Amino acid sequence: MSLPHFQNPYFLAGLAAVPFLAWDYFRKNQRRKASIRFPSLAIIKRVPHSMAYRARHMLLALRLLAISLMCIALARPQYGEAIEDVTTNGIDIMLALDISGSMRTMDLKPQNRLFVAKQVIENFVLGRQHDRIGLVIFSGKSFTQCPLTLDYGILVQFLRQVNFGMVEDGTAIGTALLNATNRLRLSGAKSKVIILLTDGANNSGEVDPVTAAKAAKALGIKIYAIGVGKEGEQPMEIEDPMFGKRIVSVKTDVDMPMLQSIAGLTGGKWYRAQDAKALEGIYNDIDKLEKTEVKTTSYYRYHELFRNLLIIALLILLLETALANTRFMKIP
Repeated sequence: MSLPHFQNPYFLAGLAAVPFLAWDYFRKNQRRKASIRFPSLAIIKRVPHSMAYRARHMLLALRLLAISLMCIALARPQYGEAIEDVTTNGIDIMLALDISGSMRTMDLKPQNRLFVAKQVIENFVLGRQHDRIGLVIFSGKSFTQCPLTLDYGILVQFLRQVNFGMVEDGTAIGTALLNATNRLRLSGAKSKVIILLTDGANNSGEVDPVTAAKAAKALGIKIYAIGVGKEGEQPMEIEDPMFGKRIVSVKTDVDMPMLQSIAGLTGGKWYRAQDAKALEGIYNDIDKLEKTEVKTTSYYRYHELFRNLLIIALLILLLETALANTRFMKIP
């Protein structure tokens, strides 16, 4: 990364004298009286001004430019690169996201539970640094949408592609946890975390959530469990083969005792989110709880620029001196 820098910035205060010098010059120039007196100036005024007369203030401009460059040169401008060595203890995070049909429920605005969950998760991912993050999706079955990666841009692209119907319907929470645990099994990270988001109860898969949580605990993996959705009957958009899309009223029950059990078993936490703001607050809380310790060593390589500025300033002063003694010479 390129960094501009002044080694002695206090010399830049000398630039404040430049406008004062210009003001003093024009003040004295207005008061100056002619050395040769004429009985009448009428004839003199009718004589057209030469190019030299019009450019007579150029000497001042050259001198002020030279002074400005000298002040900047004395401040020692430098331009170079900063090189950073980052040492991180690392946190590996697997996100387990429920995409079952019940996530179509429209109690989380502006659309449905899955839409809001994807938005909040995307913000969470883009707010992390130096941590590997992966994504597992599940309904009746589970599969890895994105393995652990530091490329958050790629992860976000995979997250945005997540939609209903990618897996047969159902809620296989245990299978999703086992899948995420397997992805973290060989991780050498100091901290390993699964963030589970679901709106239902386990009703599919060959492994129950508690058994999967015990496997995670054995590998030192912590589970944060989030139950999403409001209680009672809520509107849901469905695809009717005869009438197309329509809104029906459904009731989904989050198995909160199960989520409490698996989170407590692994030393994690459980949450209930009944609106978008609460869900965002939960991910913010997890973000604060799971922070990476980063040690950064910075190296700076600067290139001095003052020599070039001094050379230019001296050349300008030489030009100003030459013009003052030739083309713009003043006769007393």
